[in-house]
Amino acid sequence: MGVIIAPPLTRALIPIGGLGTRLYPLTVETSKAMIRFLNSFLIDFIISHLAAQGIREFYLGVSGYHNYRALHDHLGGGMRIRLPRIGTRLVRIRYQPNEASIGNAHSVRILLRYYGIDEPVLVVQGDTVADINIEKLYARHRESGAYMTIALKEVESAEELKHFGVAVLDESGYIRGFIEKPKRAEDAPSKLVNTGIYVLSQEMVEFLVSEEFGRMVEEGKADFGAHVIPRVIGDGRRVAGYVMDSYWFDVGTPERYLEASLYLVKKLGAGELDVLTVYRGVRMQGSSPRSRLLHIDIVERIASKRISIEGDVLLGRHIRIENDVRIVDAVIDNYTIIDRGATIEHSVIMDRSYIGQGSEIRNSVVGRHVRIGRKVRIENSYIGDDAAIEDETELIGCRIWPHKLISKGQRCIAENIY
Repeated sequence: MGVIIAPPLTRALIPIGGLGTRLYPLTVETSKAMIRFLNSFLIDFIISHLAAQGIREFYLGVSGYHNYRALHDHLGGGMRIRLPRIGTRLVRIRYQPNEASIGNAHSVRILLRYYGIDEPVLVVQGDTVADINIEKLYARHRESGAYMTIALKEVESAEELKHFGVAVLDESGYIRGFIEKPKRAEDAPSKLVNTGIYVLSQEMVEFLVSEEFGRMVEEGKADFGAHVIPRVIGDGRRVAGYVMDSYWFDVGTPERYLEASLYLVKKLGAGELDVLTVYRGVRMQGSSPRSRLLHIDIVERIASKRISIEGDVLLGRHIRIENDVRIVDAVIDNYTIIDRGATIEHSVIMDRSYIGQGSEIRNSVVGRHVRIGRKVRIENSYIGDDAAIEDETELIGCRIWPHKLISKGQRCIAENIY
């Protein structure tokens, strides 16, 4: 009798979630999956990484009007993805019907039932950025005979443990204990956290569409980490762990979003960042004749010290950088203008923003279409879309909601301005 080879995973379910409040003010008016990320959109980054490994169909667990509208208007029913060494690949996109969900497992249930899926599937959260090897993850799942396999990541900081589910593995690599978001770091049984990346067996798919899980939903118990995983472990089901050895970020907060952005600019290759020109640590996007001329101009001005660009920097298309500008470890999105003498360090500037003369931005995220005046100082702050920051203002540890006007000379220390 020949060896039976299981078919590869070709379907991924991506619960997008609700309002994305942890990412406020960056997601006040948009889905978190549609936040700008590395000068594209977060959902594009997630889908491209999975499509490069053979995923052909994506089911988006959209909840609410903003999530559905933004994603559908951007992706439609399919997406053509340019993949290094592979070429253009067409993937299919489908959406959760207009049915309210109360947790990520409930969203998965709705998708499974609506589209009649009855085979093993991959689940990836909509705010997860990870270098996950699907082939190895699925091999671990098949070899273990598990009901469910969870990708785990060891974290260094004990403080991080309070924000995630924490797992304990036995000698065979099965999860024998699981605590969702322990209140104290010392209560965590290990440093292996749940990444929100799962392989579900056919048997678990059947459980999620069953009346039994339907009753859990009615009781409000519809979250994988808080309810489903403890339940299946408690029922004696085999839940396997797969420990990742590559990067993983939950970009659900502005702080983690910034950390992931700066890390990946340094980590990823030119092809993954859609970069044409690299000069030292400066990566420049755009391949049109106009973009090529811009790249030559930037390189010449760096070489002649008319501008200073240091560390690992990603520069988008159609940007304008005046002389005496200093940029260190940053992401500058498309159509952004940086006026003379400005400084940007360890920050992300989203598309079509304007940074005024002599302004300084450090350890911050500036949203889309933001206008920042002259001699403004911004540190450890997050600025929502379409905000206006007038001349000579100071923002330290602040969150500014979209469309807000911060008047000239105002000083904001550790405030939320709605």
